[in-house]
Amino acid sequence: MDHIITIEIADNPPPRFDKALARDVPQDHALSRSRLAKLIAEGAVQVDGGVVQDPRFRVASGAQVQISVATAQESHIGPEAIPLEVVFEDADVIVVNKPVGMVVHPAPGTPGGTLVNALIHHCGNSLSGVGGMKRPGIVHRIDKDTSGLIVAAKSDKAHHGLAKQFADHTVERRYLALCYGVPSSHDPRVRGVKGVSFEPGNILKVQTFLGRHKTDRQKQAVSFEQGRHAVTRARVIESFGQPEAAGLIECWLETGRTHQIRVHMAHVGHALIGDPVYGGRRKLSAQAIGDAGADAAHGFTRQALHAASLGFQHPVSGETLKFEAPLPNDMEALHQALASKN
Repeated sequence: MDHIITIEIADNPPPRFDKALARDVPQDHALSRSRLAKLIAEGAVQVDGGVVQDPRFRVASGAQVQISVATAQESHIGPEAIPLEVVFEDADVIVVNKPVGMVVHPAPGTPGGTLVNALIHHCGNSLSGVGGMKRPGIVHRIDKDTSGLIVAAKSDKAHHGLAKQFADHTVERRYLALCYGVPSSHDPRVRGVKGVSFEPGNILKVQTFLGRHKTDRQKQAVSFEQGRHAVTRARVIESFGQPEAAGLIECWLETGRTHQIRVHMAHVGHALIGDPVYGGRRKLSAQAIGDAGADAAHGFTRQALHAASLGFQHPVSGETLKFEAPLPNDMEALHQALASKN
């Protein structure tokens, strides 16, 4: 059964109908401009009793608008009974500690076995609908072979609120990584890398554009002329071996671009251990790190990156939430092996 929303257009409406609706529909209904544009195109919006399907229609102040919002439909993505480590869940959001090897969202190469498939099964009827479908609202992603915390929305209102926080860069995301070498403000080579600076406390800042690699479309590449603005900060937590052959670093994002930490750390010359795409052929020597550390690093076949901390405002209650997840077993074993010579 459709839900009918009735509003009156306020004074001085924007010239486009979809913009006027986005301004005047109460936030409690959590209808984004893109969702409203879709409803307009579907003929689900009436103005003073007549259907309007043109988003560029110029609506007058005082006009009476009725929006028919259908009950959320079942998603075309099937549920799969995949175990999940749920860190937090209520009626609006769910936070999961994603394991290594799990893709977040179905794609042509991975139609199943994803986090979304698992969430649809886990949440069941508690999904009230996102964008007209009974599916979780994914507002950020982490790579298949990166572990750690990810939040998804279970309702339209939560999805709208979380998406705004990510767009405004108010969500706190911190990652732990194990890298080759240790980035330091005392290293003239690092200081000379374009886009690199250091802030007080020896905090590394990398500021570039990121875009598709010119010859390998599966990779991202640093640019200073085009692409999407990207800022990463990092600090050294622990260094291993002689002379500082590897390090445990904490990274946090001002922006969230595909492969951002991996590309930026490789750009600085301190690629993540095990990264099959950006790590190059670099290896740790037993002389520098010890036999155990060298063997562990050589045998680590995925990027040593973990989304360890996630903080945001609950999109419905407004409560400040923060969650932490310890290093997964494989990264902790690598960490211990690297530290064995210290």
